[in-house]
Amino acid sequence: MFTQTADQDLLEATTEQYLAATYPPARLRELARRDSTFDAALWKQGAELGWTTLLVAESAGGGSVSGNGLADLVAVAFQFGRHAAPGPLIGTNIVAAALGRWGSKERHGAALAELLDGGATAAWGYAPRLGRRAPAGVRAARSGDRVVLDGTVPHVETGAPNGYLLVAAVDDDGTRSHHLVPLDAPGVHTAPLGGLDLTRRYAAVALRGVALPATSRVGEPGTADDHDEELLDLTAVLQAAQIVGAMERAFAMTLRWTGDRYSFGRPLGSYQEIKHRMADLRTQLEAGAAVVEKAARRVGDGAGDARSWASAAKAYAGRLGPEVIQDCVQLHGGIGVTFEHDLHLYLRRATVDAQSFGTPAYFSERLVRLVEAGMQQEETA
Repeated sequence: MFTQTADQDLLEATTEQYLAATYPPARLRELARRDSTFDAALWKQGAELGWTTLLVAESAGGGSVSGNGLADLVAVAFQFGRHAAPGPLIGTNIVAAALGRWGSKERHGAALAELLDGGATAAWGYAPRLGRRAPAGVRAARSGDRVVLDGTVPHVETGAPNGYLLVAAVDDDGTRSHHLVPLDAPGVHTAPLGGLDLTRRYAAVALRGVALPATSRVGEPGTADDHDEELLDLTAVLQAAQIVGAMERAFAMTLRWTGDRYSFGRPLGSYQEIKHRMADLRTQLEAGAAVVEKAARRVGDGAGDARSWASAAKAYAGRLGPEVIQDCVQLHGGIGVTFEHDLHLYLRRATVDAQSFGTPAYFSERLVRLVEAGMQQEETA
């Protein structure tokens, strides 16, 4: 779906082969009945394939295959969407990126090394503002040489029990700073949440007097707001890539179905109306892939318009993805709406990705604000 280098093609092909062998639809259905879908051994193998290092500089233990780690990781996220695969891919990479960019080797080197080699996973405890209502927050209070965190994180994707949570907490001066919280620290309480995605598990996290060393802070004091925006750009692109992957899988299944299914003695796909609908779906799929690829390149290269492209990718793919897959369901007729058919596996993946870390409407508004700000700067220049 994307224009890639030979190394990127190899990374994607290896990931596709691994996920196809490890998570066929029958395995996904079996996982749906489990309380936890995380497999430490399989995640470790994925880390060996390069899933966890791409957003981290070589000097910090990471490395990309093309020089643009986000463009590399988009290929992996695309395949995760195609296979509705479990595993905290986005959360682990986002936290690793934060530690690699703003952490210090002395304070966070050990945790980053665990994330990079697959020995641990991580979640980013971010909740966007919804209208005028601020999300539930976390507060930080100094106590000697330690910091005590209290508050809630509404939902995070779960992974390894010995993982980490990156959370922004309000300091005494009203500014927000990031802290790296071990999920097995005293005072950390998790409660499982229900969800649409059959293979990913989510939980609400409550922090009750969680005492951490002051070295748990990631980045300079008061920088969480700016850093959250950078992490949100990365997250938006990766979610959009997963949505496009789910779209592509659903489209391929539907294209095959319209050739195999006969109606009144003719293949379903031979009817003009079906041809037009399939052409429209293919156009929407290609457009989604194009905006994701552009966003990955701009964000990965640190371009001036990177945030606008990241917002456009999530807004477009997040709105379009579930609609395209729903159309694929309808083209399958009655069988498409049954639990036994596999289409809903990818519809669930696209729907959850579209709504988490900010809805398509949220990113559309974000894009409008960025464009308006750019126009005002041009007028005053």
